[in-house]
Amino acid sequence: MIKILDSQDYYQSKIVTKLLIMNKNIDQDELQKFADLAEKWWDSSGEFKPLHVINPIRASYISSKVDLTDLNVLDVGCGGGLLTEALFDFEAKVTGIDVAGPGIEIAKMHAEKSNKPINYEVATAEDFSKEHTNHFDVVTCLEVLEHVPDPGSLIQACSTMLKKDGLLFLSTINRNPRSWITAIVGAEYIFNILPKGTHEFEKFIKPSELAEFMEQASIKLLEAKGLFYNPISHRANLNNDLGVNYMVYGINEAN
Repeated sequence: MIKILDSQDYYQSKIVTKLLIMNKNIDQDELQKFADLAEKWWDSSGEFKPLHVINPIRASYISSKVDLTDLNVLDVGCGGGLLTEALFDFEAKVTGIDVAGPGIEIAKMHAEKSNKPINYEVATAEDFSKEHTNHFDVVTCLEVLEHVPDPGSLIQACSTMLKKDGLLFLSTINRNPRSWITAIVGAEYIFNILPKGTHEFEKFIKPSELAEFMEQASIKLLEAKGLFYNPISHRANLNNDLGVNYMVYGINEAN
């Protein structure tokens, strides 16, 4: 586990984060949750243990759909860089962005320690897209959509940054009674595998809603897969059950 001490970069990142809060597509409470947990990103037995378990599955799924070698890849909402580094290991040229400055500082430190030249920046996807139109071959945005006020705006920004025929990978949580029981009651209150308050049920996104957001952003949906995590055995797998956690990917058809 990496600890951030009283570094100047760490506190400067907090200032940048506060400035970004002015952006309309940032939920300040959500931002604070992950900023407070920044130092725990690489603790595989801590609050982010489920992400450590599913991370190889997510990265392998992405790499099974496209050869990442030498491709320009953007990881939106990268947090401490778990997926970002995994994509780098598939020989991609990776950039990670997040609005939580402390998490970005953790990601930078871990990448440097691991000798992985990854570009990390504190930015919203909407702002980043203004200078990176049609720039990336692949964009990933996993476990992020259910934490922003306007997921459609975020998906549109991701689409804007994709090259023609580029691929967009998304993941989120379905909205139904089962997902409330599983992702909130079970995960946060019974098995305690996530901090209480991690998720808000009303922000969960049904697959049909996500498909509509993608269509509006000129992304053609190619596949959807369920992602199951067992809170007892701490094992995970992909399947065809979209009832709770799920991943999708699509191709950018915009000119």
